[in-house]
Amino acid sequence: MTEHLDRYETRPPHSRDVELFRNLRGMISVARPRAAALRKQVRGIDLSTIKTRSDLARIPIIRRSELLERQAEDKPFGGLTAARTSTLKHILVTPDFHFVPEGHAKDWWGAARALHAAGFRKGNLVINCFSYHLSPGGHMMETGAQALGCAVIPAGTAHVDHQINAIAQLRPTAYMGPADFLKLLLERARETSTDVSSLQMALLSGQAVEPLVVNDLQMRLQRVHQCYATPDLGVVAYQTRLGDGTSCEGVVVNENIIVEIVCPKTDAVLPPGEIGEVVVTRLNADYPLLRFGTGDLSAIIKEPSPCGRTNMRMRMPSARAADLAIARVDAVAQRKMVAAVQGLPGVSRLRLVVSRAEDRDRIDIHVEAAEVDVSLTQSLRERLAGLVRCQADVHVVPPGSLPDECELIVDERAQS
Repeated sequence: MTEHLDRYETRPPHSRDVELFRNLRGMISVARPRAAALRKQVRGIDLSTIKTRSDLARIPIIRRSELLERQAEDKPFGGLTAARTSTLKHILVTPDFHFVPEGHAKDWWGAARALHAAGFRKGNLVINCFSYHLSPGGHMMETGAQALGCAVIPAGTAHVDHQINAIAQLRPTAYMGPADFLKLLLERARETSTDVSSLQMALLSGQAVEPLVVNDLQMRLQRVHQCYATPDLGVVAYQTRLGDGTSCEGVVVNENIIVEIVCPKTDAVLPPGEIGEVVVTRLNADYPLLRFGTGDLSAIIKEPSPCGRTNMRMRMPSARAADLAIARVDAVAQRKMVAAVQGLPGVSRLRLVVSRAEDRDRIDIHVEAAEVDVSLTQSLRERLAGLVRCQADVHVVPPGSLPDECELIVDERAQS
């Protein structure tokens, strides 16, 4: 089985960077007249001088919270797309309700390399359990599988019993979807004595998967890989393995992607080994995101991957968006939090407290209100959920309960 999809995965790093930045300059030149927000982002910068990663760092970072704000002001894509809306293949909507375009190009989301590294090949029948309902996930992985020549069962989030029956009848060899749903499928198949032994490989995404979970799944399937993907960028990086089946540490950055790790407080680019925010530049002519701050935490692994791929290697982001969204609540997010509680009867002050327990970040939102009732608490949970993008506990307290000099954001993790 050929482990590399094509020669681009094994080319010299310097040759890759030269080609990446040449293509980046060309992409910006073409897209800039069509994308107002892109023009603003590179205003005053001589594009001919963007030849290295150090040059790229002169372009301001756009973070996800800013993207949401821009889309609210300039629907649907905040002035960041170069393609006309009428020419797109799909307009998709994420769970926190922002819009994502999809173009017509083959493997538009860049999923094929991750699937190939996981063992997917032409002729495989794949069951795709990522959601197709508004969400990019199902479309992202389907286009990658089809680019490799795989047939796809678009299972999405259909009832688990329907899915295991489809597996038993159609005998797919590969699974794409979240790890927890794969576990559920396998457990339900065992409970009902349904034969799903045709499944030999899986590509998982959606959240970092604990090693114990991966080990458990690998005992049931031959190959289990993960990839790092986001709704805005597609597949950013993917797990690889050696010819003997040994998994390689971390994930390899996808082709046509430039990854930087930056300090969340200063935006300074960090050296290999230091943990910071993942900032991605994606070379996509339809949706040319430049220096997009994902809100995820990772670090560059200095040594090249032993699998033979020569692109940058990084640690699988373990925090996902939630931890950094908490750790770095910027001015835009603070304004949104304040706006979220305004207009609710009797609400006065707000305080967000970040702490850490059992190796996980915890967030508690304290709100002073004249009357404490269940409906108010539920309204606050709904309003604030999309802003911090993680599970948060809401506490409605009587007026005067919070400190007189009440900071809006309090991070107690450094004190523990």
